[in-house]
Amino acid sequence: MVFDSVLVANRGEIAVRVIRTLRALGIRSVAVFSDADADARHVREADTAVRLGPAAAAESYLSAERLLDAAARTGARAVHPGYGFLAENAAFARACAGAGLVFIGPPATAIELMGDKIRAKETVRAAGVPVVPGSSGSGLSDAELAAAAREIGMPVLLKPSAGGGGKGMRLVRDAAALAEEIAAARREARGSFGDDTLLVERWIDRPRHIEIQVLADGHGGVVHLGERECSLQRRHQKIVEEAPSVLLDPDTRAAMGAAAVQAARSCGYTGAGTVEFIVPGDDPGAYCFMEMNTRLQVEHPVTELVTGLDLVEWQIRTAAGERLGFGQDDIALTGHAVEARICAETARVVASGAGERVDFLPSAGTVRALREPSGPGVRVDSSLAEGTEVGTAYDPMLAKVIAHGPDRATALRRLRAALAGTVVLGVDTNTGFLRRLLGHPAVVSGDLDTGLVDREAAALARTPVPPEAYATAALLRHAALEPPSAPGWTDPFSLPTGFRLGGEAAWTPYDFRVPGGDPVRVRVRGRAHEAELGLPPQARPAFEDRGSGGGAPGGTPGRSLGEGRGGEGEETVRARLLTRTDPRIEPGTVTTELHGRTHTFTCATGPDGTWLSRDGDTWHLPHHDPVQARDSTAYGRADTLTAPMPGTVTVVKASVGERVRAGQSLLVVEAMKMEHVIAAPHDGTVTELGVAPGATVAMDQVLAVVAPAEPADPKEAP
Repeated sequence: MVFDSVLVANRGEIAVRVIRTLRALGIRSVAVFSDADADARHVREADTAVRLGPAAAAESYLSAERLLDAAARTGARAVHPGYGFLAENAAFARACAGAGLVFIGPPATAIELMGDKIRAKETVRAAGVPVVPGSSGSGLSDAELAAAAREIGMPVLLKPSAGGGGKGMRLVRDAAALAEEIAAARREARGSFGDDTLLVERWIDRPRHIEIQVLADGHGGVVHLGERECSLQRRHQKIVEEAPSVLLDPDTRAAMGAAAVQAARSCGYTGAGTVEFIVPGDDPGAYCFMEMNTRLQVEHPVTELVTGLDLVEWQIRTAAGERLGFGQDDIALTGHAVEARICAETARVVASGAGERVDFLPSAGTVRALREPSGPGVRVDSSLAEGTEVGTAYDPMLAKVIAHGPDRATALRRLRAALAGTVVLGVDTNTGFLRRLLGHPAVVSGDLDTGLVDREAAALARTPVPPEAYATAALLRHAALEPPSAPGWTDPFSLPTGFRLGGEAAWTPYDFRVPGGDPVRVRVRGRAHEAELGLPPQARPAFEDRGSGGGAPGGTPGRSLGEGRGGEGEETVRARLLTRTDPRIEPGTVTTELHGRTHTFTCATGPDGTWLSRDGDTWHLPHHDPVQARDSTAYGRADTLTAPMPGTVTVVKASVGERVRAGQSLLVVEAMKMEHVIAAPHDGTVTELGVAPGATVAMDQVLAVVAPAEPADPKEAP
């Protein structure tokens, strides 16, 4: 090894991952950070760290000048770019060489060639690799792209020529929507990659996305390490990957591997790279080249687990000039591995013209409690720690949970169990969604395609707050108000018992409102360790064993439910907070008994409300002030449009006084490199518009108000 110090030009879980291998090789690691990441995990785990600049990526992680200066100041000999940011930037690779640094990746010429998807397709086609039909030529105008799409035939896929990771990709089925989708794809491409060049490709319905990992040295040695199945995607972004694929037989695997090696040779590749193919599910032999990613992939751990090779280590070794030392016949795939990406996001099921859709919206917050899984065959690559601030300036991926087993069924079972044991409180994540997806019959059977997640998303994302979560949150708030009592004696005048002379004890109300839902009031009477709850219909448990006994505190059978009525539609339930924990001080585990059945959650509380987690699902129950809500101009008004996530307004398409139609796009809010369109809820007139392009908005902030159109006067009808 010729490197004694390597600068990791990235952040998050990939920076932590690279630092781990550098430490194992005895190489000093240099981390870099923006102001937003000053206390991040990768900064704490590195041997040394250098501040780059403000939170904005353009002034920190995307600044080649500041990265090279950090390398010079720390004596780094090489730069590992991770993935994202400048990992596939040929100019940065050249700048590293110009500064006397080794870029741990392929040559700039290979990055440049394969980074231009148009030239890449032409190059591998010339090398005999089959490609997806699409547009030809670079720098096409909007009109030329639309014309190419119509010539290819709908549906088509718009793709940024310079990008990857699914960002900026748009599936267009209706030619009438081409102009708007091209404009949106250009905006996302420009924001993510600094280049808005697009190409258009034929869309293959129900395709499978299978990629081949390649590894090449600088001495002519090139091998492939088998395939990864990446068909479980949403918004063209992978969320679950596995190796190997159940679709491929040994002959097809060998043929695709040989094509990938040929693609790598055609561009003079060195290091670790991935050749991606679109594969018809009913004809695996008809695979077509999509693109080559000239970097380490997010999903590289599944390949590491089935081959036993550390890909980061081999990136470093080949960059240092070493030969691979093994050939294709030395590569064996052992067992099966599956990876799930944990992202900071909130899934909301909303009505649409086609029925229902799911909006996956970026989330942000402070990690109040963290439990990461372990056990046989389980690996976690993570950037998280308790106290981590998750913002919306960067990619939403927080961690990856990977499971390996002797066969696919074992790997899936281990991964589902690992996700059930994953707890992240303080930030919404997709952990529960992933766990349900991995249990879907089509996933279990291996009958996959790239549209499966989108088709099933509404059913997988629909997770109403369970009644026992409302009950637990109310009891926790109640317990936090209780004063201490001497052993064996309770002060009858202490609050909040509700004790009243000459009458029944009073109720203490606790109000919650989950984002996107209606307010829920839970009333508590007594002390938290033996209380009565007044539950509204939204928070009422539906027990099958009603009246079967064994439920109520005090041993009275069958009387836990229905003992009395509170407010309208309310039912009285006896409950007990069994675990005396104070989540205000330290997150922990809490158990509630409701109708003779115990329910255990991991919990944390804070100014933003109560967080509860169980089996991979997390529920945030914010405290709700009905008086403040009543006085708010936005509360309860269907004509008010609010920000569905914290982010930045990038486009404003309407103005005050403008008449709009239902579904018309009014604004675009962007967060974590994803766009969310804010549309008119009905026909009407824009009466308020509180933001401008470039404005930073908080979740639920009022953006605009659309007054509904007045119904036509029947007297004026002809």
